[in-house]
Amino acid sequence: MFLKRIFMLGVLSIFSVILAACGGSGQTENSGASPAKGKSYTVEHAMGQTKISATPKKIVILTNEGTEALLSLGVTPVGAVQSWTGNPWYDHIKDEMKDVKVVGTESEVNLEAIIALQPDLIIGNKMRQEDLYDKLSQIAPTVFSETLRGDWKENFSLYANAINKKEKGKQVLGEYDQHVQDVKGKLGDKTNQEISVVRFMAGTTRIYYTESFSGVIFRELGFKRANQQAKLFTPGNKLGNLAVEVGKEAIPEMDADTLFYFTYAPPNDETGTATEKKWTNDPLWKNLNAVKQGRAYQVDDAIWNTAGGILAANRMLDDVEKIFSEQ
Repeated sequence: MFLKRIFMLGVLSIFSVILAACGGSGQTENSGASPAKGKSYTVEHAMGQTKISATPKKIVILTNEGTEALLSLGVTPVGAVQSWTGNPWYDHIKDEMKDVKVVGTESEVNLEAIIALQPDLIIGNKMRQEDLYDKLSQIAPTVFSETLRGDWKENFSLYANAINKKEKGKQVLGEYDQHVQDVKGKLGDKTNQEISVVRFMAGTTRIYYTESFSGVIFRELGFKRANQQAKLFTPGNKLGNLAVEVGKEAIPEMDADTLFYFTYAPPNDETGTATEKKWTNDPLWKNLNAVKQGRAYQVDDAIWNTAGGILAANRMLDDVEKIFSEQ
């Protein structure tokens, strides 16, 4: 442990000297084009401004949705936080992440692992890693997004700017927006129905709402939320319009024309699955109109909620198109 501590302090000192030599103020790029690959540029973000000396080649990413953003932009990080489920990556990204080093989790970052990779850019998130920002900034230029909720597009644009791929970022978002319009057009008046979204976790059940990952996508498609659920999302709800935690007495409020549910089940942990079985076997659940009519669909938690990025968003759109096209 002593040798590791000496190594870490030594590397941090070296990076501090390098960053000091490269320091200086700059202006955020406001033009449509990204700066040339060899030129420095400044990125405004949740923690202030960060000057990046040239287009980064070795990037460490500290959020799941950020990992998806980089992959969609054609960039494979040298290090990334482990997926919330999967071993260590979600199934839908594991083939592209074979050579990527794990640097902890979103809530427990491994600084020593990051130092060993010698990155030239670190991308993280204020909500998750605010306390580590100063330490990370001593390792490499560091850019933080503000939060992690349903509106992932804002974070995506920040990441594209940070890695000097602003134009590519606009292209990828444009393709996603077109995907939304394509699905919306194919579904037609089926988007007029009310939907409900439920998540089962270890000892906890939530109704997800308009500011959740799936909620934003359903809003883009034009779906309506189950009308009776609005009363649950009062100003005092600790999760805002993201979700509300409920007891079984709220099962009737889950009803809708179509109901979707997913379960958070990390490796070697069956508690979320146990919650799901307990609730879906309850008489109140079985009495829901959506359940009785065969319009309650179990979907993938990683795609519909946990991954939270653009790759998952496109896959969720595909799921929605398939499910409603078959109704």
